[in-house]
Amino acid sequence: MILGLDVSTSCTGICVISSTGEVVSMDWVTLAKEKNLVSKAEVLRKTLESIRDTHEITSIFIEEPMQRFSAGASSAQTITRLASFNGITQYLCFVIFELYPELLNVNNARKLLGIKTISRKKSGKSVKEQVFDWVTENLDKKWPTKILTSGPRKGMEVVIDESLDMADAYVIAKSGFVKLNNPI
Repeated sequence: MILGLDVSTSCTGICVISSTGEVVSMDWVTLAKEKNLVSKAEVLRKTLESIRDTHEITSIFIEEPMQRFSAGASSAQTITRLASFNGITQYLCFVIFELYPELLNVNNARKLLGIKTISRKKSGKSVKEQVFDWVTENLDKKWPTKILTSGPRKGMEVVIDESLDMADAYVIAKSGFVKLNNPI
């Protein structure tokens, strides 16, 4: 089975895909409440150990950390913190699964799956939302929801934000599957 991870210090998306390319599980681990990278790593370690105990993982793919600034989205401190946590995650995967994880560039992963995105200005949606829509259409996936308890949309049922991270983890896992089965 293939493990795909969308690593972030606030929420890490997780997807396990079978050797035939079918989704076995999709989940997330919330890390936002943890104060430092070590405590975040400890929470992630427990999650990864649970995956190891329930799935026979043979390959691991992790989204490559951001390596440049994005307008309004990342500071040098954020990029460094994410890269550090990504490295910690890679090490945890090696120790727990005894496998070397492979890093995948998110743009290459999307390209492998034929996901085409356009600018937010043209589409009215962020790239992350466009990817989420693609995954939803291709998986016919029902995402976890919550009922809003305050604000102008109080009482509305909405898809939880973590679903976008789960969708990104699927893209990483599925593109890893494609890469393994169609070596160049």
